[in-house]
Order: sequence, then C-alpha cells, then structure tokens
Amino acid sequence: MLKEKTALSKKDIFIYILMALTGILITVTGIYYKQSFLRILPLYNSLVIAMLQSRVNRYSNLLGSINSLLYAAVYFYYNLYASFFSALLFSFPMQMITFIRWNKNKWQSSTVLKKLTWNKRFILLAVYGILLLAMWKILPLLGAEYAFLDSATNILGVFVLFLTMFAYIEYTTCMIINGIIGIVLYVAMLEKSPETAPYLVFSVYSFICICFAYFEAKRLYKEQNKAESPS
Repeated sequence: MLKEKTALSKKDIFIYILMALTGILITVTGIYYKQSFLRILPLYNSLVIAMLQSRVNRYSNLLGSINSLLYAAVYFYYNLYASFFSALLFSFPMQMITFIRWNKNKWQSSTVLKKLTWNKRFILLAVYGILLLAMWKILPLLGAEYAFLDSATNILGVFVLFLTMFAYIEYTTCMIINGIIGIVLYVAMLEKSPETAPYLVFSVYSFICICFAYFEAKRLYKEQNKAESPS
C-alpha cells in the first residue's frame, strides 16, 4: 500500500481557504438574518466534514453521523419532515455503520472502492422514481413545504448513504446531483425564510467539495485496481 501524502497540495490549500471564507459568510448571514446559533451550529461542523469528504476520507462518515442529529433538529423546526426523518432514521445510523465498514477495509485514509453494474444502476433509478412519486403525493398531506424538492433531495440522500456504505464509487455522482437539488431548495426557501441564507452558503461550498470528491474517488479507484492487478 502506498504511503499517504503529507504535503499540502494546491487543492488542499484551495479547500482550506474556501472553508474559511464559507465559515465567515455563514456567520455574517446568520447575524444579518438573526438566525439562531443552535440552528447554524451543524453548518460549522459540516465545514470540516465536507472537507474530509472531498478527500474521500473515512472519518467524514463518523463526524457526519454525529452531526446528523443536529441537522434533524433544524429540519424539524422548518417543517422539512422528509429531511428530518432522513437525518434521524437513516443518516445518523448509516453513516456510523459506513465508518465501521470503511475502517475494516482501509485504503490509505479512505476505503477500497467498487462499481455498480449497469443492471443495478437501472434498478436503483427505477426505485428512485417510484419513491419520489410516492413521497411527492404523501408529504403535502402532512403539511410539509417544498414537497417535491424536499423529497427529491432526501430520497437521493438515502441512496447516497447506501452506496457510500458499500463503497460504490457512484455515490459521488449521486452527491453531485443531490448538491444541485439542495442549492435549488434553499434558493426557493429564501423568499419565505431568509434566515436560511447560511444554509445556502454552505450548500454551495459543499457542492464544490463534492465535485472534488468525485475526481478523488476516480483516482483512488484507478490506483486500487492498478495495485491489485498482477505486475
């Protein structure tokens, strides 16, 4: 196994600067819109988690699991019930399990990655469409707001959790799509709930980190296959 790199790369420096700027913007928008500190506390934790995700680092799952409980409280406050149940019942336990699984199959600071077959991809896409349609119809009956976007991002979020748990490289592609949906959701919420601006700021930062994770996962997958192939 190759040794882990210790020197900071240009990408690392960029992420650290972006993380600092995002933290400042979260604070400024939170103060300006008089957002409760407790409701933006998860975002400060997520700055570090997203940075670790950009490296496909297994410890992002451990920290993310704990932080899910804080997010659940925030989602409940904003009547985003799909997000609330997703964070509490899926994100929290599954990220903890993912960390345990990744830790058993270590590769540098990450894990051994694999790919889905095309048949499995089509099945997952069909299941996603069915669940999205069902949630889109059910959530309005519970008084939930932004039912379609809330359902779209959280069902896909659950898929991401499963794909990540089993270390399928496609989880990064799903995270990119989910990141776009999340940005659209928070933009839609701004008019009625301007205090959600810190979440919009973070969602942009998170999306950039996810894009880095996509390319890092591809690099790791290629490196792992090369190491396993006979010389």
